[in-house]
Amino acid sequence: MDLGKMIRKIKAHPDYTKAGMILCHNGVVRSTSRDGRPVSELVVTADWDRLAEIIAEIKGRPGIIEVLVEIQEGKLSVGDDVMLVAVAGDFRENVFAALRDAVETIKGEVTRKRER
Repeated sequence: MDLGKMIRKIKAHPDYTKAGMILCHNGVVRSTSRDGRPVSELVVTADWDRLAEIIAEIKGRPGIIEVLVEIQEGKLSVGDDVMLVAVAGDFRENVFAALRDAVETIKGEVTRKRER
């Protein structure tokens, strides 16, 4: 997973000159669960077909130029990257909403996680 590579890909997009910002999310494995229990590893699976649908929906929003997502499946250790999302678009109100919705929808409908 390489956030720098994702940003370079966005900057190479033919419509990049219409972008006013690139906003990124880098989700990592925490050492504790939401309820405070210790976590030593996270097992992640993804529904890639649903991810493609979500990306297409977000890309279709006004002002959004590109949406890139990487998800790391398998056993991950504390500190490992789980998910990268990069959204490029015209104005902050469009890009902030698109990134927030993308991350929340992906976490709710694409990824499944088991903490150990």
